[in-house]
Amino acid sequence: MATTTYAVAGMSCAHCRATLTKVIGELDGVTEVDVDLATGQVTVTSATAPDDVLIAEVVDDAGYELTGRAA
Repeated sequence: MATTTYAVAGMSCAHCRATLTKVIGELDGVTEVDVDLATGQVTVTSATAPDDVLIAEVVDDAGYELTGRAA
C-alpha cells in the first residue's frame, strides 16, 4: 500500500469533498481517499505507487487544482 498526500486548491464544502472522493476513488488501484477541507489536502491510499499525472488530471477536470504533493 502507498499513501500520498496532495495539496489541492479550490475546495471549500462537502460537495467538494464528495466530488474529489468520487473521481479519485474511481481510479484503478485507489483504495481510500481522505479529503481535508481545513488543510486543503487530499490523502490517497492505493495498492501501488500513485500516478501523480493521472490524479492531477482528474482533480483538474473536476474543477480543482492539484498544486503538488504536500510536505
